[in-house]
Amino acid sequence: MTIQPDTTQLDSLEIDARGLYYRDLNARIREKVAGGCRHLVLHHVCGQRYIGTGLREPLRIDIEGTPGNDLGAFMDGPTVIVHGNAQDACGNTLGGGEMVVYGRAGDTTGYSMRGGEILIQGDVGYRAGIHMKECGDRRPAIVIGGACQPFLGEYMAGGIILLLGLSLRPGERLQANFIGTGMHGGVIYLRCPVEPWQLGAECGTSELNEQDWRQVRRLVQRYTHYFGGDAEEILQAPFTKVFPLSRRPYGNLYAY
Repeated sequence: MTIQPDTTQLDSLEIDARGLYYRDLNARIREKVAGGCRHLVLHHVCGQRYIGTGLREPLRIDIEGTPGNDLGAFMDGPTVIVHGNAQDACGNTLGGGEMVVYGRAGDTTGYSMRGGEILIQGDVGYRAGIHMKECGDRRPAIVIGGACQPFLGEYMAGGIILLLGLSLRPGERLQANFIGTGMHGGVIYLRCPVEPWQLGAECGTSELNEQDWRQVRRLVQRYTHYFGGDAEEILQAPFTKVFPLSRRPYGNLYAY
């Protein structure tokens, strides 16, 4: 898919990343943003790390290809659109803004994110949402269209994870286990059956209440806004709410 810049904007630029070392690419991005660019289109990205790291300006970055680890790390404000897959730790410590991946994402997606939203069209790897937390009035969210590997929401301290399971066949069970291990805040919504043994000992499950449904509906609509599909049809399936049983699940390890 070839992405074109918004030619109606004078602050829209293209960068050919083919063969560029990741430090050189990121230096060029920072230079363009400092010069007033508010829409960057990166072509032929192939494994370059740290794209968008630390950026706080209101801008959009379209990425054609597969960015490397730590995409958008410590980012707070921009919108990053990946027209392909993303590698590990995309959205690492994300403070705000939005990340949209038209494909799959690797391990530790949303690692320690504390604001903003990450929307993944397909599956994610291990430990997605690990150490997510809320910061002030910021409540981060990860929406996963497909399935996940084990340890979803590990040590989760805040925020929302919504897993839609759209890549699963009818009647197929989610294979991931250790969901919510060490979880002590936030909430996970699963649009697929889950057995008690698949959850961490620190978690409980329940049906969704009215407030939960409002959250889920909003995030499903965000998902279909980008990736298509029928939000109402997606919402017809049963959902399970996974929540922490304690705010200090390991408190007895440190109490005397």
